Amino acid sequence: MSSLKGTRVTWLGHATVLVTTAKGTNILIDPFIGGNPKYPKGYELPSKIPYILLTHGHGDHISDAVPAAKKHGSTVVAIYELADYVKGQGVSEIIGMNLGGTVQLDDVAATMVEAKHSSGAQDEHGTHYVGVAAGYVLTVAEGPVLYHAGDTAVFGDMALIRDVYEPEVAMLPIGGFYTMGPKEAAHAVRLLGAKTILPLHFGTFPPLTGTPQQLASLVDKDVKVVEWQPGETV
Repeated sequence: MSSLKGTRVTWLGHATVLVTTAKGTNILIDPFIGGNPKYPKGYELPSKIPYILLTHGHGDHISDAVPAAKKHGSTVVAIYELADYVKGQGVSEIIGMNLGGTVQLDDVAATMVEAKHSSGAQDEHGTHYVGVAAGYVLTVAEGPVLYHAGDTAVFGDMALIRDVYEPEVAMLPIGGFYTMGPKEAAHAVRLLGAKTILPLHFGTFPPLTGTPQQLASLVDKDVKVVEWQPGETV
C-alpha cells in the first residue's frame, strides 16, 4: 500500500497492532495476547520490540504489557499514571507522558492525543486510577503519519488531529458497544481526513458487532477501508 511508504502494520486481533517502520523499528500497541480469542494462532512477535505503547488501562489493552516488555526488552510508553502503574507491576523502563506531548522513539515521533473512553486498571487489589484514555499519532521519518485512536467515541476535536497532524492512515475501533460503531466511525473518518482506514476492536466478543463492510458502505468512495484478518499485514 503506497500510503504506508515501507512501514508495515500487522493486526494481532482486537486493538493490538505491531508497527514496523521501513528502518526496522518495532512498536507494539496495546498488547492483548494470552486472553485474546482473535490473536492469530502460532504468530510469534519479533524478538526485539523496543517500544510498547498503551492507550488506556483496560485489561483487553494492557494485560500482556508487562510480560511482553520483559520478554522483548521494551520501554513502555503510556500516560503518566498508567506508566507508573505498569512500573509497579515490574516494568523497568517506562516513559510517562501526557496529552499533547510528543516523544521521539528512534525514527518515530509519537504524540499522545485525546480519546473519549474510561481507563481504570483492575487487578487483585481492585480498580486503580491510571489517568485518562488516549490515542497516538505516529509520525514516521520519511514515512507515513499513522493514527491509532485507542478506544473512543467519535468526538469533534478529531478535526484538530486532522488539522495539526494530517494522518494518512487511521486505525479506528468500529465494533460498537464499548466504542464507536460503524456509523460513528464513518463520521470520524470524515473529521480525520485519512484515506486509509484499518478497523480495530470488532468481532472479538459478541457485543462488538460492527464490521469493516458496514463502515465501507458509509464512507466516501475515495476512502479505503481495509478488510483484514488477524495476522495480516498491510
